[in-house]
Amino acid sequence: MKVLVVGNGGREHALAWKIKQSPLVKELFVARGNAGIWQIAKKVDISPTDIKSLVKFAKENQIDLTVVGPEQPLSEGIVNAFNEAGLKIFGHTKEASILEASKVFAKNFMKKYGIPTAFYETFDNEEEAVAFIKKMGTPIVIKADGLAAGKGVVIAHTEEEAINTVKDMFAGRFGEASKRIVIEEFLDGEEASYIAMVDGEELVPMATSQDHKQVYDGDKGPNTGGMGAYSPAPLITPEIEKEILEKIMYPTLKGMKAEGKPMRGFLYAGLMIGSKGINVLEFNVRMGDPETQPIMRRLESDLVEHILDILEGKISTVKPVWSDRYSIGVVMASGGYPGSYKKGYEITGIQEAEKDPDVVVFHSGTDIKDGKLITNGGRVLTITATGETLREAKEKVYNAVKKIHFKDAHYRTDIGDKGIKRLSQQ
Repeated sequence: MKVLVVGNGGREHALAWKIKQSPLVKELFVARGNAGIWQIAKKVDISPTDIKSLVKFAKENQIDLTVVGPEQPLSEGIVNAFNEAGLKIFGHTKEASILEASKVFAKNFMKKYGIPTAFYETFDNEEEAVAFIKKMGTPIVIKADGLAAGKGVVIAHTEEEAINTVKDMFAGRFGEASKRIVIEEFLDGEEASYIAMVDGEELVPMATSQDHKQVYDGDKGPNTGGMGAYSPAPLITPEIEKEILEKIMYPTLKGMKAEGKPMRGFLYAGLMIGSKGINVLEFNVRMGDPETQPIMRRLESDLVEHILDILEGKISTVKPVWSDRYSIGVVMASGGYPGSYKKGYEITGIQEAEKDPDVVVFHSGTDIKDGKLITNGGRVLTITATGETLREAKEKVYNAVKKIHFKDAHYRTDIGDKGIKRLSQQ
């Protein structure tokens, strides 16, 4: 069969890498992809949000299955358009994608259906937002309502920072995305990612994982799209997983169906597990990036087979097989990210890093210019490694990171430490 992957990042490279392994797949295409994905898939020079052109391409090239990576095309209705054209596609409709596309909708939805989340208020003007901050105190969390590439959340530690953030957002820091904002209480604890493949009111859990949002070691600095992740997450015990399913995942599916927005695709709950129990920080209507990279390294069964079964209404037969090994991914980013950064620097050392059979390098912001591999984004690469223990996986991944070079490269050095510490206490 012919499969099309839509998206440009590390998540899409990891999905394409896994899809390519399926014996069902004869040809793999990517729109538009990056330099890493082009090594394993045929490049389709169409933007992931040019839905009309993607439908035309899929029809003309008799694409049997399309898998959507990022949130933007989902929220703009790519699944609706493909469904109307009679084309097979895995992902949520525009209506269901509002769970990620609007934080105001998501918070109000959680309140309505009793899904645990931080206390919050929504605002569309500066004056009321500032008054709320002064009443609540800091630290406090401020979120742009719409999609902001994982950067629309600010944890403000002082009143001045909080008020300046509100002013920035209403002044258009994230364009249309910050015309409305959510301000919510700050929750302490540890973050975890819980992702499942879903259809209606049924779901199949993916392997657990833990993301690292802040740009610097020790969870310092501004939020990013994610600086690294590992799987499984020791934080999510069987007891905690049971609670996540019973109190969050199944009620969400049931509630969205009741709202007339049934879900089919990947559903991601970003969780805070701490003194106030398990609370939802955010929902995403797709796999996480960088969580997908270590998760796909551990998936031993056929992802394409699982997706086809779900699209045929047979989710109850889907039983993913996971490796017992630990997997870890470290993002190498451009200096300055998540703020302004320069592109076009040559990248070297990937072949050397991948001489270790346990290492796979997934590309995010990369391109080819004059035959050379260059940086082309904020997050450039996700280096992944597997090991019998999380400690071994960490050692392997950082050995690989040290072999890869580009000007002003930045990465965290503590990805995996929380899990290693937790495992040592068990």
